[in-house]
Amino acid sequence: DGFNDSSVRHNIVNGLRWGPDGWLYGRHGILATSHVGHRGASPDRRTLINCSIWRFHPLRHTFEVVCHGTTNSWGMDWDRHGELFFINTVIGHLWHAVPGAYFRRMYGEHFNPHVYQVIEQTADHFHWDTREKWLDIRMIGVTPTTDRAGGGHAHSGMIIPKFTGWPDVYANSVMTLNMHGRRINHDQLHRDGCGFVGTHASDFLHTSDPWFRGVELHGGGRNELYIVDWSDIGECHENDGVHRSSGRIFRVTYDRQLDGTAATTPRASLQSLDILALARMLNHGDAWQNRMLRQLLAERAAAKDLSRVYEFLLDILNRPGATEARLNALWALYVTGGTDESLLTRLLSDEHENIRVWAVRLLVDQGVPSGAVIDQFTHMAAHEPSGLVLSYLASALQRLPHEQRWPLAANLAGRAEHADDRTLPMMVWYGIEPAVPVLPDAAVDLAGTSCLPLVREFIARRLTQNTIRDRAPLTRLVQLLLADHKGPEKPNASAFQLDILRGMSTGLRGWRNAPMPGGWEEYSAAVMKGRHTRQRQLVRELSVVFGDGRALDELRSIATSEAASLGERRAAMRVLVLARVDGLVPLLRQLLDHPELAPSAIRGLAAYDPPDTAGMLIERYGGFREQAREEAINTLVSRPGYATVLLAALANQQIGPDNVSVFQIRQMQSYGDTRVNAHIAAVWPELKQQAKEKTQRIAQLRKLLSDGNLATADRSRGRHLFNRSCLNCHKLFGEGRTMAPDLTGGQRTNLTYLLENIVDPSATVSKDHQMLIVLQQDGRVFNGLIVERTDNTLTLQTATDRVTIPRDQIEEITDSKLSMMPDNLLNVLDDEQIVDLFAYLQSPHQVPLPGSAKAERTPRGTGG
Repeated sequence: DGFNDSSVRHNIVNGLRWGPDGWLYGRHGILATSHVGHRGASPDRRTLINCSIWRFHPLRHTFEVVCHGTTNSWGMDWDRHGELFFINTVIGHLWHAVPGAYFRRMYGEHFNPHVYQVIEQTADHFHWDTREKWLDIRMIGVTPTTDRAGGGHAHSGMIIPKFTGWPDVYANSVMTLNMHGRRINHDQLHRDGCGFVGTHASDFLHTSDPWFRGVELHGGGRNELYIVDWSDIGECHENDGVHRSSGRIFRVTYDRQLDGTAATTPRASLQSLDILALARMLNHGDAWQNRMLRQLLAERAAAKDLSRVYEFLLDILNRPGATEARLNALWALYVTGGTDESLLTRLLSDEHENIRVWAVRLLVDQGVPSGAVIDQFTHMAAHEPSGLVLSYLASALQRLPHEQRWPLAANLAGRAEHADDRTLPMMVWYGIEPAVPVLPDAAVDLAGTSCLPLVREFIARRLTQNTIRDRAPLTRLVQLLLADHKGPEKPNASAFQLDILRGMSTGLRGWRNAPMPGGWEEYSAAVMKGRHTRQRQLVRELSVVFGDGRALDELRSIATSEAASLGERRAAMRVLVLARVDGLVPLLRQLLDHPELAPSAIRGLAAYDPPDTAGMLIERYGGFREQAREEAINTLVSRPGYATVLLAALANQQIGPDNVSVFQIRQMQSYGDTRVNAHIAAVWPELKQQAKEKTQRIAQLRKLLSDGNLATADRSRGRHLFNRSCLNCHKLFGEGRTMAPDLTGGQRTNLTYLLENIVDPSATVSKDHQMLIVLQQDGRVFNGLIVERTDNTLTLQTATDRVTIPRDQIEEITDSKLSMMPDNLLNVLDDEQIVDLFAYLQSPHQVPLPGSAKAERTPRGTGG
C-alpha cells in the first residue's frame, strides 16, 4: 500500500506486466509522490516513487524503482532480447529502461539532488510539430507538418512486435497508439553506442473515426495484434461526458496467415500440460506462448521436482547460436530457480552480447554478488566490446557496497571511446555518486584517471559541495590540477582542468566564502600567467570565494574596464556582489548610467541595500532601457521598505501600474504588511473583485471571450502581454522557461480549461508547483519554486530569475499552498487586453511582437 491514488489520479499502478525475469512491472505518474511498502510498514521501510518504472517480486515481496523520470508513461514492452522500452506523453516519447537510470522529467526535481544531469529520450525525433503540440489538434485538426511527424504526442499503449510471419520491417521496432493522431506510430530500434536509438518509420495504421481512442496494444497467440480502443470523443483530462460502455477491441492479423488454418485451429490448453511438457513447448510457438509458458513454469516451480526440466532447459542454453531460444531457456531457468552463480558467471563470457547482458543482470538481481563475480565484472569493464553490456555493468554499480564500486567504476570510466555516449557516462555517475562523500579519496583517484569528462566534473562538484564537512578532498583536487598544469604544454586549456574547475565552480555556486584549499595560491598564480581565458575566469571566480584579495582587485579592474567584454564585466560584477566587497556601492551607482550594465548594477544595489536605493531607482526609471526597468521593479518589490516607495510612485503616476506584473503584486502582498496592502488596494482597486465567486468571474470572461471578439483580437499585443506576465515561468512555441508546464502542449484551445486554470490556478496545483516564500537575513523576500538544494544552498526559481541563496543567510521559509501562478492575473488587465491575451494563448502558431513588420492585427469590429 501507500500509493497516493487521490493525487496521482490517472497514472498509478498502471499497466502491470510480467517481465522475463519473473518480476511484476508497473508505472507511476508525475502528479504526486507515493510511499510504497508492506501494509503497516514504517516510513523508513517504504520506497518513495514519483514518475518512474517500478517492479515487485511475487516470492521475495521486494518492491523497487527500476528507473526514474519522464512524465506519465502509458505503455511498455520487452524486445526479443529482453530489453525494456516504454512510451511517455508530453515530452519525448520513447525510453530505454536501463535499471538505475534518471531520465528527463517534465517538471520538478528528482529525489536525489546530486543527479546533476539526466538521460534524454531514446528516439531521435518527436511525433508532432513542436511549434504546435498535440492538444491544438483537438480543435484545429492535424496540420500537414504534425501529420508527417506522427500525429501528436499523446502516446498510450505500446508493443514491440515479436510476430513470426509478419514482414521484416516490423522486426526490432516499436508500435504505439497515438491518441489524438488516431493512428499507430511505428519506430525502428537500432543499437547505438551503449544503448539504442529509435528512428521514425511509416505509421502502421490510421483511422478517420473520431471515436477512436486507442489506449493499449497487446500481442496474442497465433501472432495476432490486439488494439484496445476506449472509444470516446474525450480524453483523460475530461471528467464529464465519458462513455463508460462503448469500448472496442480490434484484432489485426497478417493477411498471409489467412491462407492457412493456423488462425482457426484450436490449440491444447497450456494449463492441462505437465511441467516437463510445458518446458518442451518453449520456443515451438510464438512470443505470446513463450511468455505464457514462462509464467506457468514459474507458478508451478515451488511444488515440483524440476530436475528433468532443468536438464532440458540447460541443453537449449548450452547450444551455440539461436540467441532468442537460449534467452527463453535462461529466463525459464531463472524464474524456476534453476540458475546459480557458477552458471551465470560462465555466461559472462558468452559469444552473444544479449546473453552477457542478462548474466550481469541476473547476478545482481537478488543482492550483492560474490567477490569473484565483482572481479569478473571489473575485468569485463576494461575489455568488453559491447557498449550495451557496459551500460548494464554500470547499472550494476548501484547494487554493490560503496567500497566495492571503485575498481569497476575506474575501468568503465577508462573507456574513452564512449566519452560522448548519451548513456554510459551518466550511468557511471549514478553508480558512484552515493559513494563519493563516503570514500572521497577513492573519488579523487577516479577523477584523476577518468576518461569520461562528465564523471570527473561531477566528482569535483560533489566533493566541493561537501567541503564544509571535509576539506581534504578539495586540496587533493587542487593537487591534481597542479600536476596537470605542470605537465606537457598544451595548445588549448587542458580539458581535464576545465572539467575539474567547472565542477568546483558549480559546487560553490551561491557561496560567499569557503576555506582555501592547500596549493590553490600556487595553482591560481600559474594559471593567471597563462593565456586561456575560460580557465582564468573560473580560477579568478573561485579565488574570490577562497578569500584571495588579488582576485578581488582583478575583478574590480575588469568591471570598470572599457576594454573588457560586456560578458566579462557582468561576470565580474556578479562575483564582486556575491562576495559583498567593501566600497562597491559607488561603482554600482556609476554603472547605472551604462545602458548594458545597468541591470547588473541594479541587482547589485539590491544586495547592498544603501538607504537611498528605492528613491534613486524611481528617479532614474524613465531613463532606463526595458531590461533595466524590469530589474528596477524586481528590486523595488524585494523589500517592504522599497515597496512603499514604489507604491507611492505608482499612486502619483511617476510609474505606470502596467509596469508591475501580477506576480510582483503578489510578492508585495506576501509580506503581510498592512500598510503595503493598503497601498496595493489603492493602486489596484479592481483586485477587490477577487473576493467574488470564481465561477461568476469565469462566466463573465466566457461571455467576453466570444468567438467574435477573439477573431478580431490583436494577437501580437497578446504575445507582448504573455511575455510580460507568463514567459518567465511557462514556455510557448519554444520560448520561455520550464518552471511551469509548457503551454504549447496544454489545452490552449479549450476555453473552459484555460479559464479554470487561470482564474483559480491553486485549485488543483501539484506540490511541485506550490510557491515558497523565502525571507533572507538582509530583509529581501523571494517567492518561487525550489529547483535545486544542496547542504549549503537553496536555488529558487522566481517569476523573473533563478536565485541561489546560502542556507545560513535564510531567516525563514514559508511553505505556501498557492500556485506560483497568481489568482489575480486577469484582474489587472482591461477587457481588450484579456481578449488579446487569450487570442494569443489559443493561437496555433507564434505571431510577431507589436511594432515588427510582420505583426498580426485584425482591425477590431471588422469581423476578421
